[in-house]
Amino acid sequence: MNSITIGPYSDKAHRAEVVALWEIVFGYEAAHNKPALVIDKKVSFGDALFFVALVGDVVIGTVMAGYDGHRGWIYSVAVSPAHRRQGVGAQLVRFAERVLTSKGCVKVNLQIVEENKGVTAFYGVLGYAVEKRVSMGKRFHENIDTA
Repeated sequence: MNSITIGPYSDKAHRAEVVALWEIVFGYEAAHNKPALVIDKKVSFGDALFFVALVGDVVIGTVMAGYDGHRGWIYSVAVSPAHRRQGVGAQLVRFAERVLTSKGCVKVNLQIVEENKGVTAFYGVLGYAVEKRVSMGKRFHENIDTA
């Protein structure tokens, strides 16, 4: 396998490749999950918690993290189909965990679709466990470009 580097996302260098990767990996239909919107919101937040895995200068994976001063979150772990089952996803998650830990984070949360047993198993191997919680959400449509 080629050498993988993980580093900060750059809108100029990585945007087109990340959008394409997310469209393949996630295939989200909902307007609030469209890659361009998610990327724009994350970049404008300016927390420097968005990372890409590269082989050379080609994006093969992503991970976004969030931190509120207590808990961290992991979002948007994506690995190109050609690079799966090679440890790239685990490297991305561990990278995000190290960054969050260095900021003082005491716990990392993530959410996955319940039916996605493969992803549940992936995170289980990395030490994550299903917690008895109810996840609730509310969308603010005025902040979602539906065009």
